[in-house]
Amino acid sequence: MPRGLPKSVKKCLEKSVDCALLAVETYNKPAIKFKSGGYIVLMTIAWTAFFHAIFFRKKIKPFYKKKNNRFEIKDGDYCYWELSTCVKKYFTTDLNNPIKKNLEFFIPLRNIVEHKSLPEIDPDIFAECQALLLNFDKMMEKEFGTKYCIRESLSFALQLYPSSKSLVNAIVANPAAKPAVDFIKSYRSSISTDTLSSGEYSFKAFLIQVANHQSKNALPVQFIAYDKLDETQKTNVNRVAALVKNKFVQVPVTNKDLLKPGKVVKKVQAALGNPKVTKKGREKDKFNMDAHTRCWKKYEVRPLDNIENPELTKSEYCVYDQPNNTYLYTEDWVEFLAEQMSKQEEFDSLYI
Repeated sequence: MPRGLPKSVKKCLEKSVDCALLAVETYNKPAIKFKSGGYIVLMTIAWTAFFHAIFFRKKIKPFYKKKNNRFEIKDGDYCYWELSTCVKKYFTTDLNNPIKKNLEFFIPLRNIVEHKSLPEIDPDIFAECQALLLNFDKMMEKEFGTKYCIRESLSFALQLYPSSKSLVNAIVANPAAKPAVDFIKSYRSSISTDTLSSGEYSFKAFLIQVANHQSKNALPVQFIAYDKLDETQKTNVNRVAALVKNKFVQVPVTNKDLLKPGKVVKKVQAALGNPKVTKKGREKDKFNMDAHTRCWKKYEVRPLDNIENPELTKSEYCVYDQPNNTYLYTEDWVEFLAEQMSKQEEFDSLYI
């Protein structure tokens, strides 16, 4: 641990640690609805103060300069670099670093949640939020040793089963979430597969209940980093993960978690932000039953009527209900349509 840190560095580190702890406390409070929003704002401050500490230690003043090379002053104080500038100044070589990409995910998202309360997106960004915290402690140890790490201050939070709602569900519940959802999808699709699968970008884990250990002193929850396992252990973990995933995947069953066409139309229309179009002088929903019919034909998710084998569907999107001689649709179909129909050229192609 470096000794004799300058006062400016220590103040930044204290602020950084306090903000990180407040962020976790905010996220783990059950009654708070602005969970991810508060967490993201506070962690942004924590990371910014952390980078400022690094620059001050290196005798670099993290202030903006004018064209005349003098420091910019506003309201009697220096204009400090915000997080986006700090990230650029720190990660100068490894531009695809997963930690960097994780931070760059939250910078625009922080600007969005600053003006809106979007608890609907919380379940979907949990993995990135967890990585943001783990990366903070890892980087703190790398730059300043363990003295300022927060891992000893945090316990494993008591949890209920997390929500399984998707980003489409988030838009249906709150159409105002669409800009945030669009950004999340766009950003994730813009980064490499290796970065996306990295635990430093997005931390995902299976929490599996196990039999009580014989030793009374055994820890109730143990954290094991995947990249520290040998190949045999990784194979066993992947096998368990596959078993758990398969156990919870619902095999399509008639009328169970499936949607009638009318319900699909309503959910997709809501996910698109309830847009309207005018045809023949009359205003109507942009995504309607006619558009849905054109979609299942275009994407060939089910056969045409009166075909000899009506059960030949794309089962991830559509299931044939034989007793009622009709077709039902999945939530994946809703999500697929919401994504495709948000592209104007894709929607227009239905009517060509």
